[in-house]
Amino acid sequence: MDFALDARTESLRQSLLTFMADRIEPSAPVFHEQLGQLADPWAWTEAPILGQLQSEAQELGLWNLFLPVEHADSPGLTNLQYAPLAEITGRCGHLAPAALNCAAPDTGNMEVLSLFGTPEQKERWLEPLLKAEIRSAFAMTEPDVASSDATNIETRIERDGDEYVLNGRKWWITGAMNPHAEIMIVMGKTDPSASRHRQQSMVLVPRDTPGVEVVRGMEVFGYDDHEHGGHAELRFNDVRVPVTNLIGDEGTGFAIAQARLGPGRIHHCMRAIGIAEVAIELMCRRASSRVAFGRPLANQGVVRDWIAESRVRLEQLRLLVLKTAWLMDTVGNRGAHTEIQAIKIATPRTVQWILDKAIQVHGGGGLSQDFPLAYAYAAVRTLRFADGPDEVHKNSLAKAEIARHLEDRTTADG
Repeated sequence: MDFALDARTESLRQSLLTFMADRIEPSAPVFHEQLGQLADPWAWTEAPILGQLQSEAQELGLWNLFLPVEHADSPGLTNLQYAPLAEITGRCGHLAPAALNCAAPDTGNMEVLSLFGTPEQKERWLEPLLKAEIRSAFAMTEPDVASSDATNIETRIERDGDEYVLNGRKWWITGAMNPHAEIMIVMGKTDPSASRHRQQSMVLVPRDTPGVEVVRGMEVFGYDDHEHGGHAELRFNDVRVPVTNLIGDEGTGFAIAQARLGPGRIHHCMRAIGIAEVAIELMCRRASSRVAFGRPLANQGVVRDWIAESRVRLEQLRLLVLKTAWLMDTVGNRGAHTEIQAIKIATPRTVQWILDKAIQVHGGGGLSQDFPLAYAYAAVRTLRFADGPDEVHKNSLAKAEIARHLEDRTTADG
């Protein structure tokens, strides 16, 4: 298990660090200014600076870094190679991932189409996504059931001749408020009488299909997240799509979701480490510059304890994420299932703790728009629900751990 960067990764890392320092970070205020000038505040991809950065990223070879297969529009990195690069993009999470075409939910949707799409589906939807010509959404979560159990999903996908008819509600559909999210991958039930994990299927639904209704944009702790397309509540009212829009086979929706969510979980964790690094930097600078009760905050024992704990916890977390990436590369996502669950539990919780301490050191300023900490806190707290809540992952991990020890004991007794 070797986490040393190979020459290719180190070269990409240096290129990305330079691009971040010279172009992306200075462009962040320009991006937000341009967003405020858009006629449609959800149409974030229309900000001119984003298109400029994307063109530059392509020229530098910093494009579609997430896609772990050789492709004309991808360098074909392993998860372990991508990890330090994704961490860097987390330092400017509202702009850097999109500038490199490595932003969710498009990344997961591109992986699904790459793995399970037909040649026609890839040509129609994957190719423009890989070029960032369009955006996409992934519609799984529903308001009327506990979607942490994916088998609860009630949206119906019923076959009628050469078409599927969709009826149902979805919410928290990230990116779907953007009018340029032209395609949605929708999960629903095609056969409620089948076994629990064979009832679901996934179909491609173009945004402009009659019956697709964007009800409203959801807010996260008061933030509408318009800078990356928001989170929509959707209704599907007798929406008809051709049967050729089915992804994979009927009844494989649950399996496809698991294949999609594994890489998505580690990508979130990689970027969250970058957020935590920024929080520690800001905490140290603020503590050194602010004086309370006659001495700098940095001289207060409790503040030093927070800083030290933050560094220790973050280094532990990074090693676990790197181990998980290495396992995904060597034994596959199924073999790394326990570690994927572990990082999904540990990362948001740890980064949330670090952000909380950074906010505390900043005083009232930490709660304001003058620093990125409050917004980052809201985003990281959301990760404790995204791609499965903590409790689901803990329950599954504990069951596997118990079974492993019982199996070991049985083997020893035998």
